[in-house]
Amino acid sequence: MCIDCGCGTDPNHSHHHDHEHGHDHEHDEKSSRTIRIEEDLLAKNNRLATSNRTHFSAERLLVLNLVSSPGSGKTSILERTLTDLKNQFDFAVLEGDQQTTNDADRIAATGVAVKQINTGAGCHLDAHMIGHGVEGFDLATTDILMIENVGNLVCPASFDLGEDHKVVVLSVTEGEDKPLKYPQMFQAADLMLINKIDLLPYLRFDLEQCKAFARQVNPEIKIMELSCHSGEGMQEWYDWLTAGVARKRRVASDEGVSECV
Repeated sequence: MCIDCGCGTDPNHSHHHDHEHGHDHEHDEKSSRTIRIEEDLLAKNNRLATSNRTHFSAERLLVLNLVSSPGSGKTSILERTLTDLKNQFDFAVLEGDQQTTNDADRIAATGVAVKQINTGAGCHLDAHMIGHGVEGFDLATTDILMIENVGNLVCPASFDLGEDHKVVVLSVTEGEDKPLKYPQMFQAADLMLINKIDLLPYLRFDLEQCKAFARQVNPEIKIMELSCHSGEGMQEWYDWLTAGVARKRRVASDEGVSECV
């Protein structure tokens, strides 16, 4: 069961609303039981995420969890990034969607290793899915693992996958107040990519207000403005990825030296 939206619960379950005397005690028991289930669910996920992170660190992988609402341009950003950088870095991609292999097919066309994870009624990826999802990849030769989460600004915020960073994508077609409407996601993210800036002349979108809202909920968030269509701003994103890979290699090298001493 998803702790945020309740996906995975019995679809045939109905709520009885005729409240009789003494029902509050039963309601309290059910609420307490629900909280315990939610806590157990997250605790299990966090244990698996820690295992994933240990595995990824041992392979010196930079792992990114790309999150956004549907239609923000995550897949398009990914396509352009892979096309431009696949000769510089070795990538692997996990594509999360409820149904279809449409996005995985687009990524496969770039020549990069990709696997589709369909969640069915589920609204997010979890650490268990990621742990099994990477089994077919040669992680020893991979520099960057890109995880494109299910399009949803609510549930993926709660689930650690073992990634190094959550990267939230917001397009200028969505509205500048998204960080205030979905604060948990923007609090969890280290980087926000504001996409489709080539459309700004045609929209009533306050770019500076959007950035201010994001920093209001997360003062530490890094923000980049780009267009995966025109290419504007993409180099800053590529530089950030390059620095991330170098950092992972440096940390792994330092840990290797420490183990040998």
